[in-house]
Amino acid sequence: MSELSPEQRLWDLMRGALATRALGVVGELGVADALAGGPRPVADLARETGADADSLRRFLRALASDGVFAEVSPGVFANTAASELLRTGGDWRDFAHLFGTVWHRAAGELEAAGEATFPRLYGADFWVWLAAHPDERAAFDRAMHGGRGGGADRLAAIGWRGDETVVDVGGGNGSLLVALLARHPGLRGIVFDLPETNRDEASFGERITFVPGSFFERVPPGDVYVLSGILHDWPDDQAAGFSAASAAGHRTTAGSSRSSR
Repeated sequence: MSELSPEQRLWDLMRGALATRALGVVGELGVADALAGGPRPVADLARETGADADSLRRFLRALASDGVFAEVSPGVFANTAASELLRTGGDWRDFAHLFGTVWHRAAGELEAAGEATFPRLYGADFWVWLAAHPDERAAFDRAMHGGRGGGADRLAAIGWRGDETVVDVGGGNGSLLVALLARHPGLRGIVFDLPETNRDEASFGERITFVPGSFFERVPPGDVYVLSGILHDWPDDQAAGFSAASAAGHRTTAGSSRSSR
C-alpha cells in the first residue's frame, strides 16, 4: 500500500467528521440489516427505514466511496464486509451510534479554552447523563462488549495461581470476566461498576457476581484487580490515585485502551 500524501492525509482527517455522522445515521436506521438479504434499490431502503430517498442515497454513496456499502448499480446498494459489522447484534452499530450522535456533537464544540463541552451541551457529565438515559447506557455497554476476546487471551496468559478472585473494575457488562473465567475454571470474578450498567447476569454463572459502586469511593476485596480501558477516562491525578489504591497489597493488571467506563 502506498504512503498517503500529506494532502490526502489532511483531506481524510478533515472529512472524517462527515463520515462519522453518516455512519451514525445509517446505523440508527438499520440499513445494514435491511440489506442482509442482498442488494436493494435505495427507494426500497428509504421506505423501509423511514428515510428520505435522496438523502439516504447521498449517505450511502459517500460511505461506499470508503468501502462501507457498495453501489452495485445506479441507486442499488449492497452490504460489504465493513457494513456487515453495522448489523444488529454487533458492537460496531452501537459505536457508530455513539460516535455519530452525542460524541459527534460534543467533539464539534471542542476548543482550546479548557472547558469540557459535554456538560455544557447536555447538562451533566457523560456518566451522569448515561445514568439518566437507559437506552444510551445500554448502547454504551453493548459497544464496550466488543473486542474482549483478545483482552481475555492476554489476561489468561498471566501466571495465575488458579484460585484467585478477580475484580474487573469498571467491568461493564462483564464480558471480559466471562471470557477469562472460561479459560481458567478455578478463578472467581467480581464485576464492579455503576449500578445502572446494562448487563446479562444470567451469563455470569455461579462464579461471577456483580457489585455496584463507584471506584472513586471503594473497591470490593479481591486478589487481582483488572483495570481494562478505564484510566484514560479520567484526569491524571484521579487515575494515578485510584490505580495506586487498587494496587496496594494486591496484583493489578492493565487492560486495553478501549474504554469500558
